[in-house]
Amino acid sequence: MSKDYKIAIIGVGAIASMHAKAIAELPNVHLVAGCCRNADKGRAFETEFECNWHDDFRKMVQEEKPDLVTVATPSGAHLEPTLYCAKYGVHVLCEKPLEITTSRVDQMIAAAEKGGIQLGGIFPQRFNPVVCTLQEAAAAGRFGQLATVNTYVPWWRDDGYYAPDRWQGTLAMDGGGALMNQSIHGIDAVQWLAASAMGESEGNPVDQVFAYTAKRGHDPELIEVEDTAVAILHFTNGALGQILGATSMFPGSLKRIQIAGRNGTAEVLEDELVTWMFREPDKHDDVTRSKYGSETQTGGGAGDPMAINHGHHRRNIAAFVESIEMDRPFILCGSEARKAVAIIEAIYESARTGQSVDVN
Repeated sequence: MSKDYKIAIIGVGAIASMHAKAIAELPNVHLVAGCCRNADKGRAFETEFECNWHDDFRKMVQEEKPDLVTVATPSGAHLEPTLYCAKYGVHVLCEKPLEITTSRVDQMIAAAEKGGIQLGGIFPQRFNPVVCTLQEAAAAGRFGQLATVNTYVPWWRDDGYYAPDRWQGTLAMDGGGALMNQSIHGIDAVQWLAASAMGESEGNPVDQVFAYTAKRGHDPELIEVEDTAVAILHFTNGALGQILGATSMFPGSLKRIQIAGRNGTAEVLEDELVTWMFREPDKHDDVTRSKYGSETQTGGGAGDPMAINHGHHRRNIAAFVESIEMDRPFILCGSEARKAVAIIEAIYESARTGQSVDVN
């Protein structure tokens, strides 16, 4: 780094602590402030992370003059602070989903372009070393003609998670349920892996979906959105995929990602590489199996949304700062982070109509 970077956090809910811990481990990046409307929560955050607290993000941006912010508000409240920061030349790194509809995401992308700032998404699985290993193999063509890419998120959330005083499970702030909030990580990974195997980087590699959604684990009167979803994906190269997204499966199990083709199969269970087999072995395959073959050390959010490690967030934030430093596009720029939202929108439309839906 050629300079020090000041960073502030907009929204100091549960995920903000992950951001703050990650930032504390980065050289030349300093957390200067966080903002939220709740004074007790704000002052506690201020004390714990030795930064300033503000009750309004506009005031924080004007007084602290950060180089960049991370947006950690509820999902349906990402647009407004992003538009404001873009107006004042502050780079924005936003928690998933970038926003709850593609039309709102498009407003963010347009504002970033107009303001000359970098807009990036937070998808920590993109920075999970074992998932990166799958992506590298896909890009190298090791799977051959792609057959399928799948993601399974068989999680559980108790009724308190969807309590009436929380934003989770509401259309206005969550934008969806088990897909838009929890499974979006796997959905982004699936499209990234497929695009890598296909040698594509521009358009969405998923062109059509068919899906069902349901409320099976929670009182339908308590939540407005799905807690159970199953979808079939059709990729532009003819490959197929599956998505299971749930917060209805007590007590919750580890998430799974699979990619397979004519020449090989790889499968990750949370952070553990459980399958790594190819028609043409590579001299490094045994090292890869050994390196990622140990069992996952955390629950990965299967039953507890905070049972995650902030290490992937650290790498995500570090990569964004490096993109700013080098003045080059971020791997998870606005248009790239938009792809998962577009897939989920199409899934919701398919579930609503009972028809297959074109993603693009």
